[in-house]
Amino acid sequence: MSKKRYFDPEDLKKFGQISEWQKPMADKFFAWYGEVFKEGALTEREKALIALAVAHTVQCPYCIDAYTTTCLEKGADEEQMMEAVHVAAAIRAGSSLVFSTQMMNHAKEMTM
Repeated sequence: MSKKRYFDPEDLKKFGQISEWQKPMADKFFAWYGEVFKEGALTEREKALIALAVAHTVQCPYCIDAYTTTCLEKGADEEQMMEAVHVAAAIRAGSSLVFSTQMMNHAKEMTM
């Protein structure tokens, strides 16, 4: 008996099927998405590294799988990929820590 999982790597292959229930919106999304990832001011490799970092920040296992593959295909190496993830982690940690100023301000008001 197989156990039902929330994340099934096979579902990534079904991403294109989101158009099944709302084709006009999906078509617009995929057209925009395709434009975003084309070579521009940033290379496709740089965009893939950014996407991989963001995927870790939003904790999307599908995106992590997809952009790990894309990064490797676009010529990124493991060290670059891990560095991108560390950048994302540092920003995420910093964005949590900066809110400590709110806590500190509130605590100071309460204790003064």
